[in-house]
Amino acid sequence: MELSNNNTEKPVLPFNNLYLISGLVNGLNKGWMYLTTVLLLIIGYLLFQSIIFYPLINILKQNGYSETEILSNAHLLFNSEALKLDKNWVILIELGMFVFAFIGFLLGLKKIHHKSLTSVLTGFQKFRINRVGFAFLIWGLLLLISVIINYILKPADFTFQFNLQGFIFSTVILLLFMPIQTGIEELFFRGYLIQGLSQIFKNGIIPLMISSLLFGLAHMSNPEVQKFGWSIMLSYYVIFALFMGCITFLDEGLELAIGIHFANNMISGLLVSTRDSVLKPYSILETKNESPYLELICWFFMAGLTFLVFVKKYKWNNFNLLIK
Repeated sequence: MELSNNNTEKPVLPFNNLYLISGLVNGLNKGWMYLTTVLLLIIGYLLFQSIIFYPLINILKQNGYSETEILSNAHLLFNSEALKLDKNWVILIELGMFVFAFIGFLLGLKKIHHKSLTSVLTGFQKFRINRVGFAFLIWGLLLLISVIINYILKPADFTFQFNLQGFIFSTVILLLFMPIQTGIEELFFRGYLIQGLSQIFKNGIIPLMISSLLFGLAHMSNPEVQKFGWSIMLSYYVIFALFMGCITFLDEGLELAIGIHFANNMISGLLVSTRDSVLKPYSILETKNESPYLELICWFFMAGLTFLVFVKKYKWNNFNLLIK
């Protein structure tokens, strides 16, 4: 605190970024509160797993899989072919974990921190839903264009597998539950962690780097990591997280990041699936020839173009928001 000439105390804020300030001035910010809320999120995530894993293991055993096979390959628990369940039931199970995690996180935020959800979502008084829609539209359009170009250049790499009924149900499930999955990841990694760590480091850059690394590590159990290797996949996830964090700082809220993340997971899943995808909805196409290095190059192009569109539309000119 700093004492002014008229004896009125004014808080000295270490940031000029409304988003970081929102985390500082709203609710209570004690270290044990952050640790407890993180624990509640993890408990929610694991609670759902503990409820669903036993029935899934029994189904696999009934389908001829031994306990040794299941323990050595945990991805069987979410393999619709191994379970002999419809794909849509499996993605409901996978997304259910994030619903429970969100409930745990919300309990900590409301009951322990006494913070509003809006204070973690944005630096403004109201959540800017129009920004979510615009980001979803831009990223979704770029994804569609990239798939069309790849299909034209290498049609032999793709298999048309459109199932109208399955596709409709997949779309409905993803529309209902994917915002929770992408939302809790953005809230936790790009929001809650960055706002909390910024109060320790008195800046946003170090928290962004830490949270981006944690975001990458959290995805290292995904099946595509086993296929392509942790180095390329960790690089992809960390770079993706850094990009999302930068636009969050510049726009002083999570809205654009949520829109991109939602589009990235939903549109890509419905357009093209692979045997190594985490979520396997009823997609229009399937590909067996993936190149993570080529996809990373394509992603850089999409991210650069998206960034330029945002700079133009939202007239970003205060790039000091990235470091202060």
